[in-house]
Amino acid sequence: MHFLENLPLATKKYILDLVEAGCGWLCTKLGIALPPWAMPLLLTLASILIVIVAILAVYLAMFAFMSVAERKILARMQNRYGPNRAGWFGILQPVADGIKMLTKEDLVPRGADKVIHFLAPVVMVAPVLMLPAIIPYGQGMVPVELSAGILYFFALGAGTELAVFMAGWSSNNKYSVMGAMRAIAQMISYELPLVMSAVIAALVAGTLSPTGIVEAQGGYSLGFIPNWFVFTPWGFVACLLFFIGALAESNRCPFDLPEGESELVAGHLTEYSGFKYAIFFMAEYVGMFAINGLLVTLFLGGYKAPFPFLEWIPSWGWFFGKLAFLAFSMVWVRATLPRFRIDQMMQFAWKFMLPMSFAALISAAAWYYAGRGPAAWGLSALIVGIPYLVLGYFCFTRRHTADNRTYLFSE
Repeated sequence: MHFLENLPLATKKYILDLVEAGCGWLCTKLGIALPPWAMPLLLTLASILIVIVAILAVYLAMFAFMSVAERKILARMQNRYGPNRAGWFGILQPVADGIKMLTKEDLVPRGADKVIHFLAPVVMVAPVLMLPAIIPYGQGMVPVELSAGILYFFALGAGTELAVFMAGWSSNNKYSVMGAMRAIAQMISYELPLVMSAVIAALVAGTLSPTGIVEAQGGYSLGFIPNWFVFTPWGFVACLLFFIGALAESNRCPFDLPEGESELVAGHLTEYSGFKYAIFFMAEYVGMFAINGLLVTLFLGGYKAPFPFLEWIPSWGWFFGKLAFLAFSMVWVRATLPRFRIDQMMQFAWKFMLPMSFAALISAAAWYYAGRGPAAWGLSALIVGIPYLVLGYFCFTRRHTADNRTYLFSE
C-alpha cells in the first residue's frame, strides 16, 4: 500500500504540493519538461524516501539515547561513579566511546576470509533496519501495510543467525567459531517460543497484519479495562514468554552468553574492532527496539490508550511510551539478574518455555471457543496454571537441577 494513503488528508496534500513544487523548480533549472507519467513515479519515490529517512532517523536517535540512558540507569542502580558524574553529567563517556569506534584501526586477522569478515556486519544490520517498517506506530502511521507482516518480521529476523555464523567462521579463530555456534544455538532455541507466542496473538486476532492485531485489541471491558491480550490468562503468559525470548534474541542479560569473558572472550565478535564492532552493537539495539515494538503491537494494545479518558493523547505517544517502558525493563533485568550457564539457558528454553508456549496456545483456544466470559477465563487460567506448576517443579527444584557432574582438578 502506498504510504501517502495512510496519512491525514492535509498532510498528504502538503507533501504532494511540496514534491510537485520541488520537481517544477528542478525541471526549470535543468530546462526540461516533465512528462505526465513521471509525477506518480516521483510521488512513489518520495513516499519511499520519507519512510526510509523517518525510520532511520527515529531508530538511530533512539539508539544514541538508549546507549546513554542505559549507562546512567545501570550506574544509578549499581552505584557506579563514572556514567553519571564523569565529564559533563556523564555525557562525555559515550561521546568518547563513539569517537573511539569511528577512529579505531580496523584489524583483520591474517588468515581470515576478508570478504566474509567485511560482509558479516552488513548482513547483520541490513535486515534489522528493515524490521521496523511493518510496525504500526499510531493511527494510520504504519510505514508499510502488509497482510502478512508478522511473517515478514520473523522471516527477516532469522537472517541475523547467518550474520553471526559469517562473523565467527570468517575470523579464523576457534573462540569466534565456538562463540558463533553457541550464539546460533541460543537464537534458534528461543526463536521457537518467541514465534509460538506471536502465533497465539495472530490466531486469536484472526490476522497476520500488525495493524489488524492492534485493532482486535480495541475497546474496553466494563467501560475502563482495555481489551489488550495481556489482560487475559493466555495473553499474560504469552507476553512473558515473548519478553523472555526477546531478551535472548537480543543477547541481553541474563542471556548474554554469546559474550563470555571467561571462556570465549567476545564470542563471534572477538576479531572485530572499530566501526565494524559498532555496527554489530547498533544492530543489537535497533533489533531490541524492533522486537519490543512487536511485543507492544501483539499484547499491549499497540497505539491504543489504556483508559477512555486518555484517548486525547496522540496514539503515537502511547506506542513510544510503552516501548520506553519495555526498554527500561530490559535495563532493569540487566542490572538485577546474573548470567545463566549455557546448560541452564538451554534447559530453560527446551524444557520450560517451549512446553509453556504450547500450553498458552491451548489456553487461548479454550478462551476463544468458550465464549470469552468468566468461565472461559477460569478454564484458560487452569490450562496454563497446571503446566506452570508441573514444569516449574521438574525444571527448577534442586533435586532435578542439581549439578551431578564430577570435576577433576590437577594436583
